Amino acid sequence: MPDTYLLIFLCALITFAVRSGGYVLMSYFGTVNHRVEAALNAVPIAVLSALVAPTILTGQWPDALAIALVCLFSMRMSMLPAIVLSVIALVFMRQVAGL
Repeated sequence: MPDTYLLIFLCALITFAVRSGGYVLMSYFGTVNHRVEAALNAVPIAVLSALVAPTILTGQWPDALAIALVCLFSMRMSMLPAIVLSVIALVFMRQVAGL
């Protein structure tokens, strides 16, 4: 159990260092080119796609369907209700499929 707490602390420390280092580095350069800003704005969706794509391709059908549902729900409502509804749908589909 103490190893778990150490791991959580080290992950938090590394995350803080990376975020702080990025802020210091970006503030050193002053203004950012609009192309760099557009690239930085695209990073979160690229990371999310890299995390979700293997589940869609190699996961089971309830997982892929839940990801599709959250995409559809997020077009009509805010992100939190979309995620909650999709998780509920995923639990239901897994129960039906016996997974």
